[in-house]
Amino acid sequence: MIAIKTLPTSDVTCATCLACCCRLEVMIISDTGVPQEHIETNEWGSEVMKRLDDGWCSALNRDNLMCNIYENRPWICREFEMGSEECIAERNAN
Repeated sequence: MIAIKTLPTSDVTCATCLACCCRLEVMIISDTGVPQEHIETNEWGSEVMKRLDDGWCSALNRDNLMCNIYENRPWICREFEMGSEECIAERNAN
């Protein structure tokens, strides 16, 4: 059995964010104004957020782990809530 570390939601804040979600493949499924330099086409022909050689999203500011295009981030990023089950699962996986 694998032990799963859990974090109380109150421990996940902007100050403690590890930006784990910024390593996931993010499909562009609606027009939110993502700048073209942050979009690439995946092997199935879908538009996704570009990830750099380090595996992190190209829009992630590596110094403060904040999104450089926050106002124009993809719909999926807008729906991925800090402290949600998905967020905690990604933090636990890293």
